[in-house]
Amino acid sequence: MQILQFTDPHLFGNPAAALRGVVTDSTLRAVIDAAYAQVPGHSAVLVTGDLVQDDPSGYARFVEIFGASRRPVLCIPGNHDEPDAMRAALAEEPFRYAGAHDFGAWRFVMLDSVQPGHVGGHLREAELERLDRALAEAPRHAVACLHHHPVDMGSRWIDGIGLANAAEFWRVIEAHANVRAVVWGHVHQEWEGRRGDVRLFATPSTGAQFLPRSERYAIDARPPAYRRFDLADDGRIRSKVDWVEPQAGLRSAAR
Repeated sequence: MQILQFTDPHLFGNPAAALRGVVTDSTLRAVIDAAYAQVPGHSAVLVTGDLVQDDPSGYARFVEIFGASRRPVLCIPGNHDEPDAMRAALAEEPFRYAGAHDFGAWRFVMLDSVQPGHVGGHLREAELERLDRALAEAPRHAVACLHHHPVDMGSRWIDGIGLANAAEFWRVIEAHANVRAVVWGHVHQEWEGRRGDVRLFATPSTGAQFLPRSERYAIDARPPAYRRFDLADDGRIRSKVDWVEPQAGLRSAAR
């Protein structure tokens, strides 16, 4: 089974608007086109937060871009989203807001780590309890998806805006032997790791990237990207980030 992850598109209501030198509407469309061409048989799409850049009118752009998908589009909010507006905008198929969703032998638990008024994240007690129940009831294998990173990325400024109660999150994860992976966005860079038997994946943005291991905020020169997952019935995971060089005109002159 193949799953596609897109993250941090940071859309605006104006499709020509740019963020960090990138026209986010255009780069998202380019990344989706590349992903769908490379993985036409995917079973679902994950979008792990920051669908918009503090602009609820951007949800209309998101719905326009993903609305024709014939596969489920599983979405969670990020710190630049407005969860109530996002939930209302994604009330119809193919969209699924948060929740737990099964595909074959795999369950994806989509978590809301937004902490209103803060850039960093926090999982409420009710969300941790929901995670615990969803993992206990999972068919065979489980993947937990959230926006904020629950492990250090080796970058001082980024690690200051991660998941504040990561220890509580890991207590739940480590109580369930069926968890195969934890997946997140937010950090705008490629990263893979492991915590015990659990695979860890951070995925670059469909727009601009952050410079890995930077002490201060810095933008990387790497292009937009998405991640693909190949999931086997026996729990094995293969994953790869595909970088998509934007065409001329997709990057703004303003930097």
